Amino acid sequence: MRFSLQREVLLKPLAQVVNVVERRHTLPILANLLVRVQAGQLALTGTDLEVEMVSRVAVDDAEDGETTLPARKLFDIVRALPDGSRVTISVRADKATVQAGRSRFTLSCLPANDFPALDEVDTADHVQVPETGLRELLERTAFAMAQQDVRFYLNGLLFDLRDGALRCVATDGHRLALCEIGLDEGHAGKRQIIVPRKGVQELQRLLEGSDRLLDLELGKGHIRVKRDDVTFTSKLIDGKFPDYEAVIPIGADREVKVDREALRAALQRTAILSNEKYRGIRVEVSRDLLKISAHNPEQEEAQEELEAQTSVDGLSIGFNVTYLLDALSALRDEYIILQLRDSNSSALVRGADHDRVRHVVMPLRL
Repeated sequence: MRFSLQREVLLKPLAQVVNVVERRHTLPILANLLVRVQAGQLALTGTDLEVEMVSRVAVDDAEDGETTLPARKLFDIVRALPDGSRVTISVRADKATVQAGRSRFTLSCLPANDFPALDEVDTADHVQVPETGLRELLERTAFAMAQQDVRFYLNGLLFDLRDGALRCVATDGHRLALCEIGLDEGHAGKRQIIVPRKGVQELQRLLEGSDRLLDLELGKGHIRVKRDDVTFTSKLIDGKFPDYEAVIPIGADREVKVDREALRAALQRTAILSNEKYRGIRVEVSRDLLKISAHNPEQEEAQEELEAQTSVDGLSIGFNVTYLLDALSALRDEYIILQLRDSNSSALVRGADHDRVRHVVMPLRL
């Protein structure tokens, strides 16, 4: 096997697949990438048995073949080479030679036949989603996923396919994030799957800002995302996601409209003097005014006042300031709406112009 291409052209697919490879592994082969050259195309595959990434790029001056190479070492070598270098990789028996200019490296190979492959995706649903749309779904919701929660089904992101739309929903039990986009083809099926945290993170790294269509294949135990140069596959979490619609406050008719950036800055300043453990702040709403305050065990205090458009008067509610800041950072609107009911109920945070993106933040007793 042999192939040759520019350093920058090789570096991109390497960077895409190397993050999938776990630094700590039980099988030596999992530290390697599967490198396959066939019909003028190089395919690089990385896996940790839960997530698999295959990245493809055209090559010239190539001889077909396949092997596995140490993922991190190969990536570090190519990244360290000078810009504009032409990299040639050739394999003989169980050794690979990486050559660029006067630089030469010899790496050990493992047999390609030993490389594990994820099961084939038995596609139950197939939809096409613009890349920018899927990227937005993840950016607006993934931060609310739980981390190592005993309720394992919360340690991932829900993909909810319904009524010609695709929703992504994440919750850690204290806050919830929801984002929705319409599907052009008006997909009529209903399906829910939970993609694990690592799969979501790798998918976020992969997605770019283009409008090209991605193929989403939803199987019984896998999700597969196909782009012309990459195929991403992840196992799913086998569990039932909670009824998230029941968490979205109903009857929260007390609305506060406020400048998003001004509120975010005020919360950041107030948070400086909040209790480092509980991160609690108090939000008081009076007619056309929003007051934010925080205290800490050292008897220090922070207060902020903001203009707001509201007819609500005399409502006080506590929040974890980090959860509010995360929600505001995931919104893009100039003005946001806080929908409140009472001091013991969750708050709904959304953009002033639409409710395609919604965040629910539980109250905090102060």
